[in-house]
Amino acid sequence: MAGLMLQGTGSDVGKSVLVAGLCRALSNRGLRVLPFKPQNMSNNAAVTIDGGEIGRAQALQALAARAEPHTDMNPVLLKPQADHTSQLVVHGRVRGTLGAANFREGRRTLLPEVLESWHRLESQCDIVVVEGAGSPAEINLRAGDIANMGFARAANVPVVLVGDIDRGGVIASLVGTRTVIDSADAAMIHGFIVNKFRGDPTLFEDGYGAIERLSGWRGFGLVPWLPCITALPSEDAVMLERPARRTGRRKLVACPMLPRIANFDDLDPLRQEPDIELAMIPPGSVIPAEADLIVLPGTKATIADLAFMREQGWDIDILAHHRKGGMILGLCGGYQMLGRTIADPLGIEGPAGKIDGLGLLDVTTELKPRKALRRVSGHALGAAFDGFEMHMGETAGPDDVRPFAMFQGERRDGAISADGRVMGTYCHGLLERPALRKAMLARIGVESSGQDHGVLVDAALNNLASALEQHLDIDGLLALAQGTAR
Repeated sequence: MAGLMLQGTGSDVGKSVLVAGLCRALSNRGLRVLPFKPQNMSNNAAVTIDGGEIGRAQALQALAARAEPHTDMNPVLLKPQADHTSQLVVHGRVRGTLGAANFREGRRTLLPEVLESWHRLESQCDIVVVEGAGSPAEINLRAGDIANMGFARAANVPVVLVGDIDRGGVIASLVGTRTVIDSADAAMIHGFIVNKFRGDPTLFEDGYGAIERLSGWRGFGLVPWLPCITALPSEDAVMLERPARRTGRRKLVACPMLPRIANFDDLDPLRQEPDIELAMIPPGSVIPAEADLIVLPGTKATIADLAFMREQGWDIDILAHHRKGGMILGLCGGYQMLGRTIADPLGIEGPAGKIDGLGLLDVTTELKPRKALRRVSGHALGAAFDGFEMHMGETAGPDDVRPFAMFQGERRDGAISADGRVMGTYCHGLLERPALRKAMLARIGVESSGQDHGVLVDAALNNLASALEQHLDIDGLLALAQGTAR
């Protein structure tokens, strides 16, 4: 068994994508490869084959490795919610919450369970490709670390450091990391990768050499900006903060950017539709009156985000949209918001309480401590689909006699208003299926492209792997992982 860990000089330097690309490239070489991330912090998650949840990036990396997602691939998942706390998920199951007061000590105690998952994975494959979190240069977080060097040293896994040249300062960020981290941590790093380069690579030859000279690490490659990655789901909400490019597309789908937005990759299939413009509406902006469909996304804290929605005046925009005959779709937490009330008597998301919903569906929600985590399939809007549930609420009321979906086993999901213009569902991932997306878009007068989103993502992974084969020394990375180049 071999192992290799990619750490970064910061967040959003491309670690998740590079790990996915390496998983596909190594799988294409005939190796049994699995992904691993000791600790992740994200509200984008996926349900695994063993009935738990992991970060969405690790589910994508499992797909890249041609493996079923498993909770061992991301043993610790932190899901930010209200009041500066995060829901703690260990081995796929909710274990409680971590706040500022107990964050460091809480992490420290989890290393043995992280290593349990690591050892189970390494016994099943030829190589495990590991993704770090944030940056090892955040030395204020080093005590009790399980995400970067704390794990690398405990598992004795060699590290390659990734820097993002697109944001600038890549020489300083790579060399500076060597300067600030502990010497024993620095000894775990055996090289670097420069990511997201635009332009003529010969123009960076001197800079690349300067990094090698000043850090003492060897370079494993210069990866260009790769357009194919736009077809891959993003795990980090920072991607949503980048302004949308107006394209003049015919129909507008608007989605408000809630503070604790979750599983926003549910909307990715709409980005690929040529006759749809997907607009993510940032705080401080109104939901456009010309929107044809408003999607209320999933959220990790429904009550807090519904209060935020009202602060922004988005509830007024949504109700006006409905009065004018517009369509509305609520996904998971967005479905809960569409009902009459949401109650949290046990204080699961924050302070115990109850809040009025938008009242567009005649249903009510009560948050419960047991989390629903299951893969599902069935029919909705006359079309077959599959996806997954991930929620802690139970929703019921008169409108659920018109369910959005019927799961296998004749279990009802969601609700549709009497006029058919407001729909809610607990199912994630349903828009990936061409037939259901076609049925949904037909309701706003759009002829769907019929593209299977899964096929599109798989093709993007193959293109990513081919690019990494061209621009990285994968033979050298493999030798390092196998211990022959350390």
